[in-house]
Amino acid sequence: MPYISIPEGIPGIRGPLSIRPDIAKPLSDFTETLMRGENSLSRGERELIATVVSSLNDCFFCENAHGSVAQHYLQCDLAFIDRVKEDFSSADISDKLKSLLSIAVSVQKGGRHVTEVQVEVAKSMGATDREIHDTVLIAAAFCMFNRYVDGLNTWAPRERSFYTDRASHAAELGYRLEPK
Repeated sequence: MPYISIPEGIPGIRGPLSIRPDIAKPLSDFTETLMRGENSLSRGERELIATVVSSLNDCFFCENAHGSVAQHYLQCDLAFIDRVKEDFSSADISDKLKSLLSIAVSVQKGGRHVTEVQVEVAKSMGATDREIHDTVLIAAAFCMFNRYVDGLNTWAPRERSFYTDRASHAAELGYRLEPK
């Protein structure tokens, strides 16, 4: 049960955002630009970064919502997403993405955990300054989102099918708020 009065049946972050439309719009626009805007990182890669960070933060809603959208974009199964969350360094992903996930994991611990060596490794794997920037921003943003969702004890369906069944719609809709 949420710690504050949130309309029933609205899962995760959408619940508390529903009571603060003045915050919801700019936050949704920011997330839309970061996660779906023009970028050399694919939408699936960005969703995977969000998923790994949310998993480390133990945010069930965000981990599963973004993991399902990553699965949709990457055209893979949930077992693949689970393998990446468990050990991205041995997962079947590019070395560049592994190096970016390493940076994201450090950001999840705290910004000062990112090292110059990690950044140099990412660059040597072909990561651009913008990709490194966006990885850090995605990781930092999802730490905030995870804490927002869990700090208010929002409702999150426990069945993973809830998230996978909605992934294609979520990918199509994006993060901008639906017109009322």
